Amino acid sequence: MAETTKRYSIGYALAAKKQHSFIQTSLLNLAKDRGIDLVKIDPNFALIYQGPFDCIIHKIPGEDWIHQLEDYKTQKPNVVVIDHPESIERLHNRISMLQVVSELGNLGNYEETFGVPKQIVIYNPEELLGVDPMQGLKFPVIAKPLVADGSAKSHKMSLIFNRDGLKKLKPPAVLQEFVNHGGVIFKVYVVGDHVTCVKRKSLPDVSEEKLRTLGGSLSFSQISNLPTHERAEDVETTHLDQMEMPPLSFITDIARGLGKAMRLHLFNFDVIRDVKVGSHYLVIDINYFPGYAKMPDYEAVLTDFFLDIAASKLDDGKRSPGIDCSKTVNCEDGKDHVNNTFGDENEGSPKDNSIQV
Repeated sequence: MAETTKRYSIGYALAAKKQHSFIQTSLLNLAKDRGIDLVKIDPNFALIYQGPFDCIIHKIPGEDWIHQLEDYKTQKPNVVVIDHPESIERLHNRISMLQVVSELGNLGNYEETFGVPKQIVIYNPEELLGVDPMQGLKFPVIAKPLVADGSAKSHKMSLIFNRDGLKKLKPPAVLQEFVNHGGVIFKVYVVGDHVTCVKRKSLPDVSEEKLRTLGGSLSFSQISNLPTHERAEDVETTHLDQMEMPPLSFITDIARGLGKAMRLHLFNFDVIRDVKVGSHYLVIDINYFPGYAKMPDYEAVLTDFFLDIAASKLDDGKRSPGIDCSKTVNCEDGKDHVNNTFGDENEGSPKDNSIQV
């Protein structure tokens, strides 16, 4: 009698928009062919009565879901939960999410260095009335909501050019010093031990001369919707195809450090290169469970990850030891489009057309 191949059940609990972008037919079919069944979890129905699952992946807001997940894990301790809600929570605050970058320390023998931009938090409007509301930050600055919970409100960002632009700020908000970076952002996707780096167009550089002529503030949508000739007048930019990719091992070591420090398996982070110091990189944002469908070959990458979980049964909240750079890192050129969110993952962006290097 032929031996039956064991199948593995991966339950997914995702908000409607995330489910629509992530659960593609191509992913379902590839996973099924390789022994993985992706099963939808209904967050409106008691989790304990659903399954059984070998693993649960999730991105659902709210305390009720967290309690359900904890109860399920208590009663079914062998299920692997990717990732722990407490680890994810850190990324919902734009200050705490970047603190982990500063905790990484020295990565090793690299000419390249990394860090985070200077930033402050404004908790109430009265703070903007002081003698030095910027607390040493220089214009222009990027204004971001303090809370990064994936809501429409958390995606509303603007570029502020002078003190008049602060009048439109709605605290609590983070002011992050804008760093000229050649108009290119590097988006690094992490899936367990796999790391993929793509480059995309970003906000264009702002020269000192042009800064003197610009006033107030502009929302990111206003900047990206400017006619091409206007953008060329007001800013300096570098063509995407001329921008060098960061060293693969360097990016991989940052990914490894972040993953271990945060105890997360599914995330991405956004990196820019300071044009004034060509070897200095800045991590500007970290997102949990990003828009993986935009990542080249995401179906194969995620299916391999699910199989790794099934094979090793990783302990909940812990990561596997290290990333094999020679096997897992791919850096690709992204599609030529402007990333309006500057370090904030957008489900609606198209999938990258890319080549491997």
